[in-house]
Formats: sequence, C-alpha cells, structure tokens
Amino acid sequence: MSLKTDIIFVKALRSNAELMAQLPAGDVYNTTIPVPDEELDNAPVPYVIVTFDGLENSDFTKDGYEGCTDTVQIGIEIAADNRDQLAQLTTCIRQTIREYFENAQPSDEDYNLVPLGYTFTASPVRWSEKPCYAQTLNYKCDTTPDVEPSES
Repeated sequence: MSLKTDIIFVKALRSNAELMAQLPAGDVYNTTIPVPDEELDNAPVPYVIVTFDGLENSDFTKDGYEGCTDTVQIGIEIAADNRDQLAQLTTCIRQTIREYFENAQPSDEDYNLVPLGYTFTASPVRWSEKPCYAQTLNYKCDTTPDVEPSES
C-alpha cells in the first residue's frame, strides 16, 4: 500500500510511549504541524514530522505498465533544543521504526502497510533559525503497490 506508507511510520512512532512523552504536543505530526495560533512564530521543540516524499514504481516489465513493487521515500524531520537531545531522539526513532517493523505480524490491522524492506540514511545535523538543531531521517522503502499489476 505504497501511497499510505507514511501512515505506518506515524503509527510505529506513536506506539512508543516514552518517545511521545518527550514531545511537548504529545504527538508525531504527519506532513505538517497544524498551528491554530496565528501569533505563534514557531512550533515548540522538540517535534517530529513524518513526510511522504514521493514514490517510484520499479520492476517494470514488458508485459505491463507498472511493476510489482514501489519504492517510497519517507522523511522523518526531528527538531530539538540541543545537540544531545537531537541525538537521543533520532536514535530512539530509528530503533522504534526498526523494532516495530520487525515485530509486525500478519494478524496486525495495518500489516499490509509495513514495507517489504528499507534502506536508511540521515541528513547532516543542521542549526535552524527556529532556533533548534534539526536532522531528517530518510527511509527508502520497498512496498506493495496500491494497484495490482495488469495481466497481459
């Protein structure tokens, strides 16, 4: 279910009560931070945003228009007050994602959203004008397409 891959990442992170307790909003955001207060310049840190950064269908065959797997890019942006807090959060998030996917069972409600596999990279640590330290964790996920390949 490629077009919903970000949803399982959010669910995985929300499953970690210790992580949620460290976030002022008590939640992980999907795509953006809703800011109802127009006077608020910046969201309080630390925060975590999961983004769906696009997909590419792979395994193209001469027998159909689309192949049997999609490669989905997921980003997890983390912002923190200081470098130590950022390192602690990124490590916790990376471990939470890995363990959640490794422990997923076919009987789980959203099991079909769990990637078939992924590769992991991280952006450089940067200083933001918020002010805060920030880093993005990047997951390149092999997934099952939302549509079945056509039979020729």
